[in-house]
Amino acid sequence: MKRITLTILIACCALALVAQPAFRVKYKGAKPNIRNFAWAYLDYLSTPCDDEEDGCCQEGMYLIDKLKQAILNQDKGLPLDENETLTIDVKNGYLLYELRYEESQHFSRVEMCYWNESDGKHKLFALCRSSYSDGKPLVGQYDEFSFYRYDNAQKWMERCDPPGFDVTYHNKSYALPRKGKNIVVTTWNENGTKTQQTLKWNGRRFSY
Repeated sequence: MKRITLTILIACCALALVAQPAFRVKYKGAKPNIRNFAWAYLDYLSTPCDDEEDGCCQEGMYLIDKLKQAILNQDKGLPLDENETLTIDVKNGYLLYELRYEESQHFSRVEMCYWNESDGKHKLFALCRSSYSDGKPLVGQYDEFSFYRYDNAQKWMERCDPPGFDVTYHNKSYALPRKGKNIVVTTWNENGTKTQQTLKWNGRRFSY
């Protein structure tokens, strides 16, 4: 029952942060890169809440705002805060941001990447946001693993279901690929052990 309640709570907060059905990706050049996708997503999430006093919205936006500022600082050649790291690998279409919280073993992690779909007309963008403590994942209130489908011609990105699998939060963590195309799924067992599986990308969907 507790797991069901927590899953519902996570879903409700995620929906509160992702209310619009689609958003445009702005870029210069022949095609968008991971920074363009990341910024479009972050800018889209920064749309003001209906209620500025909404605590769920304000808390959920803290990490988003920190990541946006880190990207801007990196673009300007300014140093990041001591408790944060940011990697934007344009060549491999991958972004990683980590924010550690002072005087604790807790940190938040955001990964983003995208895949070219086999139809040549779309790209699949993924965002994985997770929380950890003492090296183990927490089921944070704002943790999220979501997918968006980008239309090359329309230059719009729209949220979609995970292609080929279901996302499970309570005992799994997901690692997006910096190199290659597959997602690594780690299952954290109650006895303290962990097992790993690979979700393989075939150009249209993932499968074990």
